[in-house]
Amino acid sequence: MNQDSLVLEGAKRAIGGCWCVFYGGYWIKAYDAPADTLHAKKSLIEALTRRLFNHVEHGLNIPGCRLGEARRAFNVETDPSRKRVKGAMLAGALFNRATDVFTKAVELQALGVEIRPDNDLMRQCGDHLQEALALGRLVLHRSGEEGIDELWGEPFKAFAFPIEDFYKSRYIKIASTMRDIDRICDALTSVFAGVPMFAGLAPHIGVFARAAKVKCETLQTDAEIFDAWSSFVSSGEALSAFQPLLSQRASLDERLRASQGLALVGGGKELVASITRARAPMPKSTHEFIERLDRYRVAWAPRASDDPAAHPLAGRIVGASRSGEGASHGLQPEAATDHPHL
Repeated sequence: MNQDSLVLEGAKRAIGGCWCVFYGGYWIKAYDAPADTLHAKKSLIEALTRRLFNHVEHGLNIPGCRLGEARRAFNVETDPSRKRVKGAMLAGALFNRATDVFTKAVELQALGVEIRPDNDLMRQCGDHLQEALALGRLVLHRSGEEGIDELWGEPFKAFAFPIEDFYKSRYIKIASTMRDIDRICDALTSVFAGVPMFAGLAPHIGVFARAAKVKCETLQTDAEIFDAWSSFVSSGEALSAFQPLLSQRASLDERLRASQGLALVGGGKELVASITRARAPMPKSTHEFIERLDRYRVAWAPRASDDPAAHPLAGRIVGASRSGEGASHGLQPEAATDHPHL
């Protein structure tokens, strides 16, 4: 029996010279929560808002002073596609206005003015964050594939709950993120295991997965971030640089299998990178990517016939392509050497 299966959620233990907490089957590096003060909440909300805008689609960082303009633009829009984007811009303006209001509340408190939880400024801040959270479902990750609801909920959690509780929710979310990283990397390893042309790929995947999880649990303010980030980037570069071992006179079938496999490796690497940087799971993209791996596995399963023309995907590529209308996860012959954009 796995010893970790007997560990209680939230358990704390010293591992490798640092304290870790146990959530969702993972030991995660723990950090001391700051004092639960308005000043600490202000700093936390500002950091979370900056991080949010780093990972969502472009153009949403609307200053809080333009909240009225953003709301009017959203209310009068009738085109569904444009209304989604304007709703996302309104959410950005609401987040920034909430940060502005909270900053003023902290400044007043520094001057000796008592700011109680039922203060008008605090209520206004909470209302803005709650409305932005509701609009967050309209916002896509920078990849364009799906939204990341956890990022939109973080500033509101930091405002509404004690900081200690916020840190606990962060560990739970990181455990879910690590699980997605393992699912993707385990699926990649499984698909290419035993395929001679991809011999040597599995160790690169394993190193990248471990580096991604370390990066995921390490805060930017931690002194270890220099090692965590450089290891994550360099292991990703090594994975991207992998080349299949082809015979001297590789057949069309062999080259096709190699190019499709490389596209999947590149796509998996980019998806794991997006998940790791956001420190939030991307269930839709993860599910769709694993489905693509399954199609590749089935398509290239051993067959009685060695005739490339008999192969169901001859001349076609398992991958993702980009068009002006968004991503397609169909079979695209043009994408043989392209890395899918996940």
